[in-house]
Amino acid sequence: MGLVRTTSLLVGGIALGVAATLGAQTAAGVSRREPQFENATVKAWKSIIMPRQPLTYHRHDHARAIIAIKGGTLDLVRPTGESSPQTWESGKAYWYTADAPGTQHADVNNTAEPIEVIVVELQQP
Repeated sequence: MGLVRTTSLLVGGIALGVAATLGAQTAAGVSRREPQFENATVKAWKSIIMPRQPLTYHRHDHARAIIAIKGGTLDLVRPTGESSPQTWESGKAYWYTADAPGTQHADVNNTAEPIEVIVVELQQP
């Protein structure tokens, strides 16, 4: 009985480990925002934009700095289909003003490699 219980616990532990690893790999392959910190002055997050996995339509009500960790060319696509390419070089920082009122965009990575940036957005104008 002790051997059966030990074996069951071992198999269960391995199954949980495999499930956790697969879950982490799945999450790692999805475009996403990872919150970094927030206070009364700024909000910061890491955006990972995977190839052909756009971030959903959104807007930025306040100015922001973007620091490219893993650069590339990203297309900012508006609901109208209008697109503007943004090329970010790894290790460089870029400044963007607030989006125009009533506008939205999706971040689309049409390259073969993920793009990773840190966004630091002001909380007020």
